[in-house]
Amino acid sequence: MRLGIVGAGAVASLHAQGAAVLEGLELTAVCDLREDAAAAVAGPWGAAVFTDYHAMLAAGVVDAVVINTPHSLHKDMVLAAAAHGVHVLVEKPMATTLTDCLLMEEACARANVVMVVGLIQHFMAEKLALQGALAAGKLGRVLMVHDYRSTDYRPGARPAWFFDKAVSGGGAFINIGAHCLDRSLWVGGAPAVQINATTLHRFGAPVETDGCMELTLANGVEVRITIVSDTPQHIDEMLIVCELGTVTVDPRKGTFMEIDGASTQLHATTDHDIQDAFTAQLADFSAAVGGAAPRVSGDHAKHVVELVLTAYESAERGAPVRLDAVCAVSGVRG
Repeated sequence: MRLGIVGAGAVASLHAQGAAVLEGLELTAVCDLREDAAAAVAGPWGAAVFTDYHAMLAAGVVDAVVINTPHSLHKDMVLAAAAHGVHVLVEKPMATTLTDCLLMEEACARANVVMVVGLIQHFMAEKLALQGALAAGKLGRVLMVHDYRSTDYRPGARPAWFFDKAVSGGGAFINIGAHCLDRSLWVGGAPAVQINATTLHRFGAPVETDGCMELTLANGVEVRITIVSDTPQHIDEMLIVCELGTVTVDPRKGTFMEIDGASTQLHATTDHDIQDAFTAQLADFSAAVGGAAPRVSGDHAKHVVELVLTAYESAERGAPVRLDAVCAVSGVRG
């Protein structure tokens, strides 16, 4: 499968490295508005360089693409790929509206191409270690999840498009919060039926820089997500409270389980965990193109977008919002 990458920033090099080591995949093109950025990712693998994704698709040099661009651009790029019969791995969030999510799905279905949403948490070794312990029944039922993550939303600390709501869809919630919602729903094991959110706008930023989300899942699990900008030390930790014990998960340290006063380390972080996750995600996408079910369903990806949008609604209203007729961990409202 000939793979292209649209958007040479952030994690593009991780996708490129993944393609290089997976049998049956070849990176053949990289596109970015900045030719030098595209060339930097394409160069080590001898891939073609484009500055217009329409030209790349029309050139017939790719069978599949990774879309790694600002959030609001995802819909048009997916529709263009589908029109050329090209399969798509689109980075999270799937889109900035549920309408766009549905248009993307419909276009891919009509074109008989596969679309998978890149929710990398499902491939991270420390999260897989947690899921292994839960599946083995060592901890009993999940009761509560606390997800605490820091970021940096000071203007100038990241590219300008992150602060343009028309392009990004919002601030810390739709960016970092999408990761937190994804993994908390996955661990909690059910869709959300209610969300109560608050946001902060600090540093003069036009989008939210910090916030909290409290969710009740359909199975009764309570989830609290806290996102804070510009903390003294970087934070990325989940605490899962279960019937028989607790687990902490941190990609910088690993996964630790405590049962009746006895501690066990389930995973120790390595330098290659992140690259391994992106390689595994790309392998999962390739398998999906071959007919396998992807590890992350499109319905789950849509539910993450739905929850981000509902969190914004809750924060604006200053009150909890119920989600009517939610889907199975995987779904959107009717």
